[in-house]
Amino acid sequence: MDNLTHSLVGALLRQAGLKRKTGLAMPALIIGANLPDVDAACFFWLEGIEHLGFRRGITHGPPALVLLPLVLAGLLWGFDRWQAKRGTRPEGRLPVSFKWLFLLSFIGCLTHPTLDWLNVYGIRLLEPFSSEWFYGDTLFIIDVWLWALMGFATWFSLMREKRAENWTRPARLAIGVALVYIAGNGVFSAYVRDMARLHEPYPVYAIAAPVPFAFWERETIILREDGIWLSTHWTGPDEGRGYHEAGTQVCALPKMIRHIAKDGELAAFLFWSRAPFAEQTKDGSVILRDARFYDPRARDRFAIAVPNASCEEPLDDQGS
Repeated sequence: MDNLTHSLVGALLRQAGLKRKTGLAMPALIIGANLPDVDAACFFWLEGIEHLGFRRGITHGPPALVLLPLVLAGLLWGFDRWQAKRGTRPEGRLPVSFKWLFLLSFIGCLTHPTLDWLNVYGIRLLEPFSSEWFYGDTLFIIDVWLWALMGFATWFSLMREKRAENWTRPARLAIGVALVYIAGNGVFSAYVRDMARLHEPYPVYAIAAPVPFAFWERETIILREDGIWLSTHWTGPDEGRGYHEAGTQVCALPKMIRHIAKDGELAAFLFWSRAPFAEQTKDGSVILRDARFYDPRARDRFAIAVPNASCEEPLDDQGS
């Protein structure tokens, strides 16, 4: 999910009563909720599309979810001690407990991969023990309805706190509503995916992808037996409607791609991609894309040009 959502989750947990446990609870929860995204630093040293295969991996796995909170708790505890020595420690701050700083940082960090799992991008939950990608297909990566719910609940809780009223109740109620909302979206995605498997062409694999704003809709993406990906928004080489542009040819991955994808950007793309396909444009060049991100507003950010390839020889064993 986006970092605003992660931050709001941390703020809501704080207002649910966890800030009573120790001083500096707010940075422990909010920073902790964003901390696994430290892997975004890969943009500074990985070239082009290679960051796709690196993100949501090592910093989202079990070892990192223990080590990152430990580092954060140590920094916050040290900061409090440093302020105390300088005489700049706020008088109203609660006593700082390293144990609670670690626990709150851990809770914040744990919410991060949980939320990231909910969308179609995927996450490697077991890294470094396994590089398998997991997909929740429940929420779009930016959910404005969660923004509104959690943002309003956090503000309302703060206002009630200023008036010396029960300020934990709005936050706890919002957490409950958010969990029901997420569960409902998960059930709906599973229903759409199961329905897609019952209609011709009977798919080898089906994805029910949440769309922006409209949580009551899904983009259904299926893989045919011939290796062609079809969608409710675009249908491939035959129909040419929706996102598919006239004059282009959508096909299964050319055979030669597996032979040239030994390292670099192409290998990173294929490692990350869940629904890879090749698109041969009007000028004869081939672009490798992912069916999850074929919307014109996003497709070029999730694509790579493939040299010396064509759509003439699809893979015989192409799967999901």
